[in-house]
Amino acid sequence: MAVDEEALDRAFTALGDPVRRAIVARLSRGEATVNELAEPFAITKQAISRHVQVLEQAGLITRSRDGQRRPCHLVPAALEALTGWIDTYRLATERSYRRLDAVLETLEDS
Repeated sequence: MAVDEEALDRAFTALGDPVRRAIVARLSRGEATVNELAEPFAITKQAISRHVQVLEQAGLITRSRDGQRRPCHLVPAALEALTGWIDTYRLATERSYRRLDAVLETLEDS
């Protein structure tokens, strides 16, 4: 499986900010406009717009046009790519721990 390192870097950098993680969490429940995304934050709508731009440039969200509305949406494939990358290392680590558990069990039996 080929991994686009630059895309991973952009995505993880984007998710390094707590406001952007909160925006992603909100969008996981459904689409929202910038005004709707700004409601729970004590920052300007312009700041939220900038966060949305960063998420968009990282490929994590898209925006569509619905009349006057410009709702934001998560990009499931982008999130799947991130979790796939993480799972590669998680699974390898789990295998190592299972082998260690087996060795320790053998030592306890001895």
